[in-house]
Amino acid sequence: MPPIFLISGPSGVGKDSVIEGLQPLIDFNRVITTVTRGMRPGESQGNPYYFISVDEFKKLITDDILVEWAIVFNDYRGCTKTEIDRLQALQKPIVWKVDWHGVATIKNKIPTAKAIFIEPPSVEALERRLISRGTDSLEVIAERTTHTEEWTHPKDMYDLVVTNPDDKLAETVQSVLAYMQNQLSS
Repeated sequence: MPPIFLISGPSGVGKDSVIEGLQPLIDFNRVITTVTRGMRPGESQGNPYYFISVDEFKKLITDDILVEWAIVFNDYRGCTKTEIDRLQALQKPIVWKVDWHGVATIKNKIPTAKAIFIEPPSVEALERRLISRGTDSLEVIAERTTHTEEWTHPKDMYDLVVTNPDDKLAETVQSVLAYMQNQLSS
């Protein structure tokens, strides 16, 4: 089985930016998560998510089609077994963006998975990033920053913790890259 790297952290910390920064530097396949939230500008089916209805998602749960799933900010999100099978067949490292609940579930099911926690330099910096993203109301942003605290408690389940300071994305990407390369060579 190819190695699996879990990328996790609170909303707005830069998980997608880190993953995008890694793409030209290391050959991997990215898990496409299935979600029930609406598409944002620039997104399309399969990029960066599979978008389905709540009823369709509930059927995936009932039919035991998901490796892991959760309700995050009132939307369902998870990964199908078919998606993991598809990526494993390609025999490249797998990068999987997931929340901390998902990290716990996946590490229980796939103990060899390596979990990387991306943390913000501060809650205030995270709030500024969410506001500048312009995709959520101030009410939603307040809810997301309130939930940031719950992300800080389970840090011991992570194999690497990296802070993503403002204007230092390249350094954050290099830290994650170095860790991944080290894991791939050992």
